[in-house]
Amino acid sequence: MFWKKGKRGNNDRKDKPQNATQTAVTLDGLRQFLANMEDAEIIQRQTKTGQKITLVYIRTLIDQERLNESVMEPLTHCSHDTIHECIATSRLTNITTVAEAKKQLVQGSILLNDLSQNKWWAVHLENPLSRGIESSATETIIYGARDSFSEQIEKNITLIRRRLPITALKTEKFTIGSLSQTTVVLMYIEGLTNPDHISNARSKLSAIDFDQFLDSSEVAFFMEDHIHSIFPQFQETDRPDACAYSLGLGKLIFLVDNTPYALIAPITFFNLFQSPEDYFLRWIVASFFRCIRYLSFVLAVTLIPLYVALTTHHYQMIPLEIISVLLESRSKLPFTPFWEAFLMLMTLEVIKEASLRMPTKSGQTLGVIGGIVIGQATVAAGFASKVLIVLVGISAIASFLVPNYEVTKSSTLIQFFFLVLSAILGVFGIALGGIAVLAHLNGLTSLKQPYFAPVTPFYRKDWIDLFIRGPLLWMKTRPEYVSPLQKWRSNRRR
Repeated sequence: MFWKKGKRGNNDRKDKPQNATQTAVTLDGLRQFLANMEDAEIIQRQTKTGQKITLVYIRTLIDQERLNESVMEPLTHCSHDTIHECIATSRLTNITTVAEAKKQLVQGSILLNDLSQNKWWAVHLENPLSRGIESSATETIIYGARDSFSEQIEKNITLIRRRLPITALKTEKFTIGSLSQTTVVLMYIEGLTNPDHISNARSKLSAIDFDQFLDSSEVAFFMEDHIHSIFPQFQETDRPDACAYSLGLGKLIFLVDNTPYALIAPITFFNLFQSPEDYFLRWIVASFFRCIRYLSFVLAVTLIPLYVALTTHHYQMIPLEIISVLLESRSKLPFTPFWEAFLMLMTLEVIKEASLRMPTKSGQTLGVIGGIVIGQATVAAGFASKVLIVLVGISAIASFLVPNYEVTKSSTLIQFFFLVLSAILGVFGIALGGIAVLAHLNGLTSLKQPYFAPVTPFYRKDWIDLFIRGPLLWMKTRPEYVSPLQKWRSNRRR
């Protein structure tokens, strides 16, 4: 009595096509589902022999120049009896059902009616509408390749195949989204990638049941093993060289149509701190900067909570030289250390988000001017101490050293989590929070592979490319956590 039961009327049954996949293609049927589409065109032409031809297409989805060159001109001067002999393109498909005709039209094809043979043909003339190959805007490096992915999936596959010109590089196509009909291409190296990873990826893609996908991150959400975690289990990149390197390690690449970012899996937490430039620099230099990234991440999440813990619960741990400075800067503040830090961090996040949402030039001005003016005004008004302003600045800069943007956002949530624990339990709260984060990382998986490898489980040989980047001459084996079929990266056999 409390539930509202939906009733199915007869009209619902009438709306569903009966045996749509088996219905023959007719001009009247095409006119019916192209009704109220302003960009749909149905025109007639006549060949040199006097044969009438009907062309059906959606104007906004096709290449107009190629239409004239490959279809209109050849048909006008054609003297053959059949249409498909006149078309100057090899991408010609015979259409037999209404379902195939609809699919071809929305994918940028032109339908031709050959009355002599009573057949329909589809000519593939889709409009690419893609920008040129540009440098990566999110993973900038000094040395290395300058090309990056675009929104056209075929072009992205080409960029990877140029780096891996082998027939073992396989591509499998999937279509997801009942409305968007998004194309997803799974790439792997046959004979190198573990078959269990491939079958797991296939099953996850096949099990996706949703109507619309507009970005690769949305696809990742449906394939992740732990959807409630703040850490990404798929690595997003717009660099073809990073994808080619990952394929060579035995990983999988997911390319999503209409988005310039590829997905890499399986990954570990430590892969998110690695940059493509690590492998172009001297190994000692690359190792030094990689260690700085890890240290910066720890500073970003613990520096402000540590300030709150010391000033609230552990004054005795502060040296006398520093405690006098703290007492002087906090003597007239109206807030406790927790609320002081909380308000400053929230203000920082507001400035960061505002600078990202504003146009590029205005955003840079807003970030610099807003940070300086608000920081000085806050100290002058007596709402925050000078020491905290310095620590907030260091923490903000340190958070941006992580190459992965999602980890940067995750570190912000961890920082607020540690901040609350430090206000309640002091340094012990930060320690408990660190244990909780490590336990959470240890329980995550990426495509059912351990997320915190090679620390847990422990893989000794993989540590050569963990906190440091060892010499390439020493990195002769592929990562064990990926379980590749070919262990050695050289011709050496054992």
